[in-house]
This record gives sequence, structure tokens and C-alpha cells, in this order.
Amino acid sequence: MGVTTVEEGGKADLCLINTCSVTDVADHKCRQAIHRMVRRHPGAFVVVTGCYAQLQPARVAGIEGVDLVLGSNEKASLIQFLSDAWVAKTAGEAMHRHFTVKTKDIKTFAPSCSRGNRTRYFLKVQDGCDYFCTYCTIPYARGFSRSATIASLVEQVRQAAAEGGKEVVLTGVNIGDFGKNTGEGFVDLVRALDQVEPICRFRISSLEPDLISDELIACCAGSRAFMPHFHIPLQSGSDEVLRLMHRRYDTALFARKIEAIKQYMPDAFIGVDVIVGMRGETERHFEETYQFLQSLDVTQLHVFPYSERPGTAALRIDGVVSDAEKRERSARLLRLSDEKTRAFYQRHIGQKAEVLFEKASKGRAMHGFTRNYVRVELPTALADASYDNQIVHVTLGGFNRDFTSLMAESIA
Repeated sequence: MGVTTVEEGGKADLCLINTCSVTDVADHKCRQAIHRMVRRHPGAFVVVTGCYAQLQPARVAGIEGVDLVLGSNEKASLIQFLSDAWVAKTAGEAMHRHFTVKTKDIKTFAPSCSRGNRTRYFLKVQDGCDYFCTYCTIPYARGFSRSATIASLVEQVRQAAAEGGKEVVLTGVNIGDFGKNTGEGFVDLVRALDQVEPICRFRISSLEPDLISDELIACCAGSRAFMPHFHIPLQSGSDEVLRLMHRRYDTALFARKIEAIKQYMPDAFIGVDVIVGMRGETERHFEETYQFLQSLDVTQLHVFPYSERPGTAALRIDGVVSDAEKRERSARLLRLSDEKTRAFYQRHIGQKAEVLFEKASKGRAMHGFTRNYVRVELPTALADASYDNQIVHVTLGGFNRDFTSLMAESIA
């Protein structure tokens, strides 16, 4: 439409801010980002959308300099809302500044397949969530589960391939629920995308454990392009806390899913989300979580301190955990995560691997990832700009200085 991105330091006519609201920290960062945009671009037309805009539209609209606030249902029609509001502002007419609907009325699905500055593409296959876990506001911010059709997603992936894309990450709020509104299933999507041969790699961003079927695991293991890489939210290793959270599984089911993945794909990278300090989580509950995670053959823990969210059922649970205790519990799990990740990496030293390299940012070494998501760094002596977005066969050496990557020892 003739809109171009302003270079760093330039002044914009239009600022679009897409917000998050998964924690109170996210809300705070969003407000900071809005104030920063308004200061840096005086006189610009400022539009705020996303989850924070959906949950707190009046508060966002009240921030000085914000012209238009669009909720989750409206952001798909951004251009029309923007056009109407811009004309009204230019004409000096009064205009309504925020547009949102109730959760039950959030029904639009806005397609998205974008690369940004990265090598890999991110394909949105699903939006919304029907789960209503007690600690979470996401269903209120994003509405109920809905998906694109398999045919439309295949077409978007073909376009990404035509642009030179080699890796696509499937994203969504609860992608295991894919197809509820279309009559299709997530396994069907995996099979269809696997046929788009110009794409060499697919990764699945996050899957609820109760939605990972044995059929899906076997399908990924036998596929051409789906990588041995899973991200699975556990949230707590205590069955009592899982019940407080209204999660739809127990630790026994979770352990079975990990075992099944490792049976089919012994070298699979498995990341696990954990929330610490949930209301009602005692020292005993946390110790159960620690011991459970220690026993699992997983690779990395993504640890989040519990955050109070207005309007959630968790606020009715007794037993508030102090911030200091949350920090201590987080630190213990992060140390455990480092141990597991380094042990996983250690097993790969000396092996040959296929690495999809990414263009190095200024002052940083070129790096990429193996099929099972081991981060690999290229030493200066082996670096070559032509490796960007290329799969290169390497021999894996030891760790880099900060133990965040293995070094490529040689190019095969």
C-alpha cells in the first residue's frame, strides 16, 4: 500500500504496536513500549493492538498519544479501522478510540506467515484456547480455538518456499486443537505440510501433553521434514498443583508422552515449560516438581514465576508464594535446566550433523541449529557468508566459551 519502514533514528507517520499480556511484566513492558514510541515519533498516528489491548482497551486508549486501540477480533481489519480513523483525525472529527468485542465474539482468524530478520518462517496455524487454566488470561484475550484450513496453510508454505525459505515453525496458542472449526486434525496438517518438498524442516512450537497422540509422534518420527524437536508445557510436576491449575493431565501421562517420544526419536530435543510459585504451591509441591523433572529425559526447562492476572480463578486459591521464594525456586530449576542441556549437547560432540545456518548479526559469530535443535557456532576460520540459509554438514566439536553452543570443528 506504499507504506515503508522507517530506518532507525527516523520519524514515522504511523506506529503499530502489537502487545502481549501473558504476565504483569508483559503489561508493564507494553506500556513502556507505547510511551517510548510516542516520545520518539511525535505527531505520529499510534495504533495499539494485541492481547493487552483486548484486555485493557480503555486503559490503553487513555495513554497520551494513542489514537486507536484494536482488540483481537478487530486487528484482522486493521487497514479499514486505520483508514476510517486517519480520515476522521485529519478532518478534525471526533472518533471512537477503542474497538473490542467480548471473548465469545472473537471469531476471526488472521493468517500470518512471516520471516522478519530470521532464516526460519513462522506459520500461524491456530489461534485462541478453550482450556481456561486458572492462572491464565489468554482465552479472554484471544477467544476460543479456531484454525485456518489445511489447504490455505499449504499454500502459504509454498509461498515461503518460493521466497527461499527452508524451515517453517508452526505456531499458535494451542495448536494441538487445530481443526476444531474446520473438521480437520493436526496429524492431517503434519502429513500435508510434509509433502511441500522445497521446505527442508518443520518444527512444532508447543503442544499440550494431552493432545500429543501416539499417532502424531509416529507420524513426526517417520516424516520427511518434521524435526525431532518438541516443546511441551508441564507447568507443575505436582498432581495437586496441576489440579489447582485445571490442567487436563497428570504427571503419569506427561511421563508417558516423554517416553513415547524418546522411543521413536532417542535424540529428540524436548523443551518443557514450568510455572513456579503458583498460589497453593507449597515447598513439598515444588520438591515434587523438581524431583519429577530431574527424572525425565528432557533437554531444557523454560521457567516462569507465577504472575497474578486480574480476573483469573487462581486469585481465589489460598497460599500466596513470596517473590523471594519464587526467585529461589526459579533459580533451582534453571540450574537443573543447564545441567540437562549441557549433558544433551555433550552427547553430540564428535558427531556429524546437518546445520541450517543463519546470517550473523553484527559482531556475533555465525550460528545455526541441527535437526534436533543443538545450537552450533562457526569459528571465524570456517565462517562463510554463503552459508546463510544453507544446510551445511559439519563435525561437532566442544562447547563455546559460554556453553551456549557447540563449535563446528570442521565442514564435512
